[in-house]
Amino acid sequence: MKSEDSYSNCSDEELMIFASEEKLDAFEALVRRHQTSVVNFFRRMGVYNDAEDLAQETFVRLFQARKRYQITAKFTTFLYVIARRICLDYFRHQKRETDGMERLTQYLCVEEEHNVPNEMAGRALEALEKLPEKMKMVVILNIYQGLKYEEIAEVMKIPVGTVKSRMFNALRKIREEIEER
Repeated sequence: MKSEDSYSNCSDEELMIFASEEKLDAFEALVRRHQTSVVNFFRRMGVYNDAEDLAQETFVRLFQARKRYQITAKFTTFLYVIARRICLDYFRHQKRETDGMERLTQYLCVEEEHNVPNEMAGRALEALEKLPEKMKMVVILNIYQGLKYEEIAEVMKIPVGTVKSRMFNALRKIREEIEER
């Protein structure tokens, strides 16, 4: 059994291999490494109150899939495929009754904890909030989660060209929305 410090030099893929061999401390290291970014993914997708719960569900499903894990792509691609499915399930089962401004206010409150907002950031976030879910997810996975277009294509199960098109159109819409003000 490795100590917590000995996992710090391991790649995510190596940690998943260790986890598949029932080395639970390796899985714990993965959770510690990615928990904040997964919670932030859900928040950026518009899930505020349940972001931590959905992140926990993501790691539960990741743990359940540990024996089936194959190194065919980056670990983060595998992780965000799971997170995306959970997010889609969540929205499918939620009655989205709050209007856009209330959701934006909730989002900005989350971001204020990190001293992020200013007038332009607020406009950009408002414009992001107005995007269709498919465009919004591409922007969030790329800009906030740091995934490359190829990885986003794998996560969303769409061609890379569609990812590029959605990103281009999303950024154009955000820019237009900001310039209108």
